[in-house]
Amino acid sequence: MEVSSAQVVQAIYETLYMVGVSLVFATLIGLSLGILLVVTRKGHILENQAVFSTLNPIINVLRSVPFIILLVAIIPFTRLIVGTSIGTTAAIVPLVIYTGPYIARLVENSLLEVNAGIIEAAEAMGATPVQIIFRFLIPETLGSLILSITTATIGLIGATAMAGAVGGGGIGDLAITYGYQRFSTITIVATVVILVIMVQSLQSFGNVLARRIRRK
Repeated sequence: MEVSSAQVVQAIYETLYMVGVSLVFATLIGLSLGILLVVTRKGHILENQAVFSTLNPIINVLRSVPFIILLVAIIPFTRLIVGTSIGTTAAIVPLVIYTGPYIARLVENSLLEVNAGIIEAAEAMGATPVQIIFRFLIPETLGSLILSITTATIGLIGATAMAGAVGGGGIGDLAITYGYQRFSTITIVATVVILVIMVQSLQSFGNVLARRIRRK
C-alpha cells in the first residue's frame, strides 16, 4: 500500500504541530531555568546556592535520559496532563520535558558569555536585578540565544520522529508504519528528505535572523 499525498501532508502538519507547541512551552521553561542557573550562581546578581544546587542536578538528570526512555517513563504523567498517552497531543508533554532542560543549558551558556563589566556598569547605574536581566543580559546575547533555540528546535524535530515509534504521529509515524513495517524504501527516503528540508530551512532562517540582530 502506497502512501497518499494527503497522508504526507497530514504527517507534516502533525510534526509542525508537535514542534511548534512543544517549542513554545520548552522555550518558556528553558529560558526561565537558564536565567535562574546564571543569576543564582555564586557571585552573580541573585546569588542563591540553595536554588542553584537544586536546579543544576535536576537539569543534568533530565538531560541524561534518552528521549525514547523518557517518553515511556512519564506515561502516567502524560495521561494525567492530557488524558491520554497516545497521539500527537500526548507526545507534546515528553517533548517539552525533554527539550526544556536542553534549552536551559544553551541559555545558560549564552548568558555566561556576557562581560562581567556590563553587569557591574548596570549595577553602578542603580539597575535592579530584573532590569539587568531584561535590559542587559538578554539583549547582549539575543543573537546567540536565537542560534541556541534554533539548535534546540532541530533536536526537537528529531525527537518528534522518535515519538512516531509509540504512536505519536507525524513524519516518524509515517516512516515506521509505511516505511519500516511495510518495507517501503520510497517512503523511508521521502520522510528523510522532508526532515532534511525542515532542518536546513530552519537552520538557514535561524542563521539569517541571528546575523541581522548582531548587526544592529
